[in-house]
Amino acid sequence: MALRDQLRTIVVDDMSTSRGLITQALDGFGVRQVESAADGPSALQKIAAWPVHLVISDMNMPGMNGLQLLHALRSAPQTRGVGFLLITGKADREIIEHGKQLGMNNFLKKPFQPDELRKAIEAIVGRL
Repeated sequence: MALRDQLRTIVVDDMSTSRGLITQALDGFGVRQVESAADGPSALQKIAAWPVHLVISDMNMPGMNGLQLLHALRSAPQTRGVGFLLITGKADREIIEHGKQLGMNNFLKKPFQPDELRKAIEAIVGRL
């Protein structure tokens, strides 16, 4: 069974259009086990009920940004080892450094092409 058949992923973004584009791209790669959430707190609830291998999260979201979500994931034993891909329109060195300190696995700058998303994911989980 291929990795893409087993990979459980959640897409976290407050913009439904962005969630849709990422979900479509994942579907195009053959990744079918995909959930989505509009914000960090609802993502954490879904992950508690449906454990994932990979979190693809936007940076700028109301209430809890991507790095705060990452911190919450890394602080809990059940989610400490989950792969984390941060997607941001502002790939400032400060954001990236902070993300790395928190245990971010990779990041992708918006806008991006599906192939760039695939490479960013494969750098975390291996070949899809």
